[in-house]
Amino acid sequence: MEEVSTVSQEIPEPREGRKKVKELEVMVSEVVKETRDTTTLYLFTGNDRLQYSAGHFVSIDPHQFDFLSRWIEFMEDLKGRREVPRAYSLYSAPHEKYLAITVKEERYVRGQTKYPPLLSPVLVHRVGRGMRMTVIGFAGPYILPPDIESRTDHLVHVCAGSGSVPNLSILKHALATDMKLKHTFIYSNKTWDDIIYRDELARLERQHPQKLKVVHCVTRDPEATTRGPNVFASRVTPELLKKVVPDWSAVEVFSCGPAITKYEKAIAKEKGVEPAPRFMEAAVAALLEVGLPKERLHKESYG
Repeated sequence: MEEVSTVSQEIPEPREGRKKVKELEVMVSEVVKETRDTTTLYLFTGNDRLQYSAGHFVSIDPHQFDFLSRWIEFMEDLKGRREVPRAYSLYSAPHEKYLAITVKEERYVRGQTKYPPLLSPVLVHRVGRGMRMTVIGFAGPYILPPDIESRTDHLVHVCAGSGSVPNLSILKHALATDMKLKHTFIYSNKTWDDIIYRDELARLERQHPQKLKVVHCVTRDPEATTRGPNVFASRVTPELLKKVVPDWSAVEVFSCGPAITKYEKAIAKEKGVEPAPRFMEAAVAALLEVGLPKERLHKESYG
């Protein structure tokens, strides 16, 4: 995987006979810098009644941007295949007026990524208000089951980095429609300043104290524990999970974050070793260890 925001794959070309997803002409109406490397783009479509589900993603074809044409040609020659659309989870929820995506800049990391990112640096740093583009939507299985309220009364979100994007969409939708669900939002980041939607999550928690509890896991901040009662200097471990949710037998979990890349797997195979687990592998192992039934785990990864 060369580059993707919050879903686990690049979007393939539609197969013959398969229903094509919808192309939407949009205009960027607002650009909000969330963190140093993460930006939310609000997209005006002219249609206030778009049909999608919280947790869905849209995809964006890089070929539509003329200023990327030479870079695209080079990357296609290098890879020996056509560049395909990239998928970005919707930050917006269906009840909101505008579509919105939140994009975190992907970086080239030697030994971890095979190719430099193509589209995310553009979306994060070069897109301005008034820019027009085409997005393809809506898709993705990472959505609430229709019978979720009969399956559980407690939804636990376990996220890292930009994995919070579809989960916040799901959370906003559930709160706005007064679903009979309480939420625990467990969110892992390296530093306090890396936390996307930090202020919004705090505001939602204040507005819905009986329905929402936000737990931050900050792994590289020596002052983490001074920032609030539910801020921990810890990764998502079994010990932490037991502390914030005593009974895991009846909850439903939505977990999204970085996973081992195909390139990392290939490099590890060449060396005859197992690839080091990333957030998703470690989180899933911890969730199963504390007693979460496997069928109650919904996950989406990127990498």
